[in-house]
Amino acid sequence: MLRRPFEIIGANKRAYLAINLMAYGLVVAGFIVGIVFPDLSRAQAQTQQTDGTADLVTSLLSNPWLFAVVIFAVNIGRLSALTIVLPSLVVPFLGLPLFAYWSFMTGVTIAPTTDMAWVALIPHSLTVVIELQDYILLLLGVYLLGRSWLWPRTAGVTTHRRGYLRGLRMLGWLALPAVVLLVIGALYESFSLLYLVHPLSLWLL
Repeated sequence: MLRRPFEIIGANKRAYLAINLMAYGLVVAGFIVGIVFPDLSRAQAQTQQTDGTADLVTSLLSNPWLFAVVIFAVNIGRLSALTIVLPSLVVPFLGLPLFAYWSFMTGVTIAPTTDMAWVALIPHSLTVVIELQDYILLLLGVYLLGRSWLWPRTAGVTTHRRGYLRGLRMLGWLALPAVVLLVIGALYESFSLLYLVHPLSLWLL
């Protein structure tokens, strides 16, 4: 049970590495665009202010455990399920371009426009690395699902239905370590915002 996800990754190294390059590369590209065009980054920050995201984060800073639960729920619901997995269950590979857009816009959003933001980025960058790896595992899963669905012989079966089921099984295996990383990422993000980013921001004020 513990080895199976790693066996799937090992058997699909090229796809795994390509998805890593896509995910991290688009975040870096968005980050550079956000630095070159800081108004874009500010616009994203303003959106978080108007939609209540910033206020929610502030209200939960005093309770890191509850904050971690909220982060986990958002990451597994809005992004993992609604952006990556569920669309790919209906349209092959659809989660890949949807996530690509999210990756780029995330890079734009985290691009620092102030000295305080640059300091906050130091601990927060690890959050980005951990959470991206969660989604990369799911992206590999939806890639294998789509490939098995459209070309069932790649999964060692002869019908599209069996290919779909075989791909769905591989996605399920890869979802196990992804959920573990989502928990780790949520805990780190919550406690780092409270005990690293927040004190640093107060020190710089």
